[in-house]
Amino acid sequence: MSVSHTLLGLLEPGPRHGYDLKRAYDEQFGQSKPLAYGQVYSTLSRLLRNGMVEVAGVEQGEGPERKRYTITDAGITDIETWLSTPESPEPYLQNTLYTKVVLALLSGRRAGDVLDAQRAEHLSLMRKLTRRKNEGDLADRLICDHALFHLEADLRWLELTTARLDELAKAVVHD
Repeated sequence: MSVSHTLLGLLEPGPRHGYDLKRAYDEQFGQSKPLAYGQVYSTLSRLLRNGMVEVAGVEQGEGPERKRYTITDAGITDIETWLSTPESPEPYLQNTLYTKVVLALLSGRRAGDVLDAQRAEHLSLMRKLTRRKNEGDLADRLICDHALFHLEADLRWLELTTARLDELAKAVVHD
């Protein structure tokens, strides 16, 4: 996820302090990995340097100065471009798991054990995500559905590879 684009999008409705941006980010997107304050301020500094945001005001308080940031026209153009550009599908053509299966076959190890261990790991994660989905709000349900659909596709690949393991062994060992 692009933190800079996310912060620009959170600034679009109106000026905010870095602390408010972090809180909004964590509420909307950081359920499993909150954004660090240092990353918020380093990203804001970069956005400021690149003309995507500007300081809308500085407030004096008991602690350090609190800057309010606002998005610029260039920032709005950048976020519009980013939002309208589709993400590249991830085809996963070079896959670590496939590499492990082939290396197991080449070394005489049981590739089926590699696939079984991976299947168990996938199923364990799927159970955790299903619990989170069932207990969560709409954002959790949507995020977990996305992850679960990908894991289901992986499981289909694991089953297909298991069914073709003898054929793969012949192709790999004889090449």
